[in-house]
Amino acid sequence: MIDEKLIAYCGLYCGDCFAYKGKLADLARDLRKELRQSRFDKTAESLSTIPFFKVFENYGQCYEVLGAMVKFRCKNACNGGGGPPFCKIRKCCQKKSIKGCWECSDFETCEKLDFLKTSHGDAHLKNLRRIKKVGVDKFLDGKKYWYSTLK
Repeated sequence: MIDEKLIAYCGLYCGDCFAYKGKLADLARDLRKELRQSRFDKTAESLSTIPFFKVFENYGQCYEVLGAMVKFRCKNACNGGGGPPFCKIRKCCQKKSIKGCWECSDFETCEKLDFLKTSHGDAHLKNLRRIKKVGVDKFLDGKKYWYSTLK
């Protein structure tokens, strides 16, 4: 479903987010369940004694990471109260009474957006520029970036 409410304040499209979709969380949950039922912890322990399978020494950590992935989901999009509650971008937009950073003249140089670069490259900036140029409706009909390599 293409929905204006799925455009985050930062310009990312929540409809493309694995946390919003929940698929990775569901797969991690199902894999943990299968690993428990098959008692794979015992298999990993045994395999880890064989040099070729030494990596299975890390099985416990892997299982723990899968547990964190199960919890990594958003029930609501950013504009609906989802996403990180501490988000400075959301708070800034709400304080300025704007729908998103595309309505702010400073988004190109805003340091609040910088933390997104590690996980999204400059995708959010490409989206913000596009929304500013063509508007929300045309943005929703077109390409939305989730990750784009920084230049």
